[in-house]
Amino acid sequence: MLLLELCGQIAHRCIGENVHVQALEYDSRKVSPGCLFFCIVGTFSDGHEFALQAVEKGAAALVVQHELPIDIPQIIVENTRIAMAQMAAEFYGHPERDIKLVGVTGTNGKTTTTYMVKAIAERAGQKVGLIGTIHNMIGQRTLETERTTPESVDLFRLLREMRKEDVELVVMEVSSHSLDQHRVHGLEFDVCEFTNLTQDHLDYHKTFENYIAAKKKLFTQSKQAVINIDDPYAQQMMEGLTIPVTTYGIREAADISAADIDITTRGVLFDLEFPGGVTRISIPIPGLFSVFNAMGAVGVALALRIPMEAIKQGLEDMQSVSGRLEPLPTGELGFSVFVDYAHTPDALENVLTTVRGFAQGKIITVFGCGGDRDRAKRPIMGEVAGRHSDMLVVTSDNPRTEDPFTILEAIEEGVKKSGTPYVIVEQRKEAIRYALLYAKPDDIIVVAGKGHENYQEINGVKFHFDDKEAVLELIEDMK
Repeated sequence: MLLLELCGQIAHRCIGENVHVQALEYDSRKVSPGCLFFCIVGTFSDGHEFALQAVEKGAAALVVQHELPIDIPQIIVENTRIAMAQMAAEFYGHPERDIKLVGVTGTNGKTTTTYMVKAIAERAGQKVGLIGTIHNMIGQRTLETERTTPESVDLFRLLREMRKEDVELVVMEVSSHSLDQHRVHGLEFDVCEFTNLTQDHLDYHKTFENYIAAKKKLFTQSKQAVINIDDPYAQQMMEGLTIPVTTYGIREAADISAADIDITTRGVLFDLEFPGGVTRISIPIPGLFSVFNAMGAVGVALALRIPMEAIKQGLEDMQSVSGRLEPLPTGELGFSVFVDYAHTPDALENVLTTVRGFAQGKIITVFGCGGDRDRAKRPIMGEVAGRHSDMLVVTSDNPRTEDPFTILEAIEEGVKKSGTPYVIVEQRKEAIRYALLYAKPDDIIVVAGKGHENYQEINGVKFHFDDKEAVLELIEDMK
């Protein structure tokens, strides 16, 4: 495709020839001959600094925010991220126009909710694509993912692949980072859903007001909204909306609600109250948050005009989602182990409150906090974990480039406030071993923070580490 054809209606200034573009790229390490390289201004680096490297590797042209002293065609735009999204849509033939799109945003619950919507739509006979934290999926085929919401070039490439494989509906997690960075710019969602909002990512957004504003951008790109009315920030999310809104909740009056809720180790059972009726729903994922996730998924499904019969069957046929309060086999040891992705104060509190509801013995929590991220939540998570546990094993999560013990000291401040017994075991596998050896029959161990992740990032390097693998290996050694 010719360079100027890609520009479409973008406000730009062109320097140089109208060359042919064979591919799009924003990472200079992946540049191939004939590609168009986008100089993205990021949080930690500026793509303009890598333009020469891209040219040396064969880039045919650059998209920049200011002219560079390089003899190569350049498209000068106000914002290279917005231009990248617009040009990616054009390059890949606007696949979004032929697929229904559902976007789910919020601090917690995005992954499980998207899996629920996928299960419901598949029960209704649709071929579904999924984009999110654990992995991307085209029908039942699994693809690896690097981030919750892909960069726009990767996103439109993936949507084109989904369209080629006759996907009818795409359900995707839409992160606050992606909204702030225009990764989903140009997409119009048939339905968007807001799960909840609690403290997270303030290392990036700086203020909670910025975090809220980023999340709210999704509603300006949607035809319909589904909102958790019980969340304290629901009213802010709905303020000024001109699109139809469906609400769900338990405490506040809502279009979709739940009653007679029964939570067990095997899942939840509740009466789903929706416009037009009531039906009893059973979901094999324990926790009150599972009820909220299900109500949100129901709201999306109803907005898509999926029949209630398919909604009920889809939810009841679901399996547990990887790393979301996922039970692991412990044989004859007599205690239980759950692995969960909870890495925010609210998510950790929800998980531990759920476990407390069915625990017969002590709750032993193994957890840490990530490095190079929101430092303010570390003592908060320590206090939350202590308040809802009987024993804590504080350990490393992904320290990234930080000193692990600096992170552990910050967590310890909050743990001490709770008064709960604790130990600090920096090595994560050894921390899990400690918890397994400490546990008695009827106790429950919750290994929190990493969930589905199969790596640990230390000193900027990712090493293979999987909480589930570690637990199962250590349990085998104990038999």
